[in-house]
Amino acid sequence: MTVNEVELKVGDNAPEFCLPDKDNKKVCLKDFKGKYVIVYFYPKDNTPGCTTEAIGFTGILPELQKLNAEVIGISADSPESHAKFIEKKNLKVTLLSDLDKDVIKSYGKWGKRTFRGKEYMGVARSTFLINPDGKIAYIWSKVSVGRHHKEVKKVLVELKN
Repeated sequence: MTVNEVELKVGDNAPEFCLPDKDNKKVCLKDFKGKYVIVYFYPKDNTPGCTTEAIGFTGILPELQKLNAEVIGISADSPESHAKFIEKKNLKVTLLSDLDKDVIKSYGKWGKRTFRGKEYMGVARSTFLINPDGKIAYIWSKVSVGRHHKEVKKVLVELKN
């Protein structure tokens, strides 16, 4: 997989963003100053892997919130698509729409992908843990959707101790 030239690393300032949620209300990273923010990038609403990932984070959201963390999923899907996805799967995480892919690109997660031998442009599934000061505390570039939420929680607990 090849993604664009941006290569963020642990310790870097997280790129700021303001994107619309399912109700077209702007949600900005700076709104969460003082909290940990789990920002995960995913390819498409209502697909098997993305559904598994969103349900996993929804299932442990109360535990993450007790650890002073919020979860934000970002894809290039529309706010309307997010609203349907959230309602259909009873999701509790915040999903944001990056139709222009500017935020996805600013995190280095848009580029050439290969799926079943075919190349296309798309989102590289990945997660960034941003600390309360707005710095990147941890990056998952390879994500196994079935257990990813547990891995994120484990790292968050370790960082807080």
